Amino acid sequence: MTSIATTSITTATPMLMSINSVGSDDARAMSESEAAALYRLMTWLSPSFPVGAFSYSSGIEWAVEAGDIVDAATLRDWLAAMLTDGAGFCDAVFLVQTHHAVSSHEDATLHDIAELAAAFVPSRERQLETTTQGRAFIDAARAAWSCAGLEEVIAACGDRIVYPVAVGLVSAAHGIPLEPSLHAFLHAVVSNWISAASRLIPLGQTDSQRVLAQLEADVVATAKRAISASLDDLGSVTFRADLASLRHETQYTRLFRS
Repeated sequence: MTSIATTSITTATPMLMSINSVGSDDARAMSESEAAALYRLMTWLSPSFPVGAFSYSSGIEWAVEAGDIVDAATLRDWLAAMLTDGAGFCDAVFLVQTHHAVSSHEDATLHDIAELAAAFVPSRERQLETTTQGRAFIDAARAAWSCAGLEEVIAACGDRIVYPVAVGLVSAAHGIPLEPSLHAFLHAVVSNWISAASRLIPLGQTDSQRVLAQLEADVVATAKRAISASLDDLGSVTFRADLASLRHETQYTRLFRS
């Protein structure tokens, strides 16, 4: 019997789950391929997946010290901006373009995307954050979630693979559809930002969940924009967040690496 962990999901439908109507009793059961895709995304984008995300704050630590983030409301505003007009949107575009390139077997395009994504960071610490997590994600995928063609697309990327490229690459190699891959990635990124902030403000568990709930519409909107965007649409206007990631390098007392 072929192990599900070494078989790509080539028959996955555009969404992981499909129901006839919300709350209806005749909801369609997930197919085997949909269940496998959901299982893998929940694993890969879980806080327990060994990418070291807990070590990074994406400049949030400096923003707290500077007084930009002081409570749940200011955190929500800061993260909404990062998500819709900053690193969140840019990373989403890189994931989308990577997924397309892998699915279309365009190795030269994939290499160019990986190079651009590695350069498209505002500070040394943010580059450390995204490249370290990307490499860890690839290493874990190789070791436990290998599939046909994975090594070839990894090699096509070159030396540096940042986190969103790694997620897009592995998801596409496993045949997992783009939309759920992108939504799961953005949820994981936002959850990690909130987790970092909860240790800095501090923020209680209930308030953390409130912020996550309030950002749901922003995640959906960012994913929608990214799916229809091209590399020409890349850009960030979150200057304060970029400065935070730069100034964190010289912050006197630090819990996080970025």
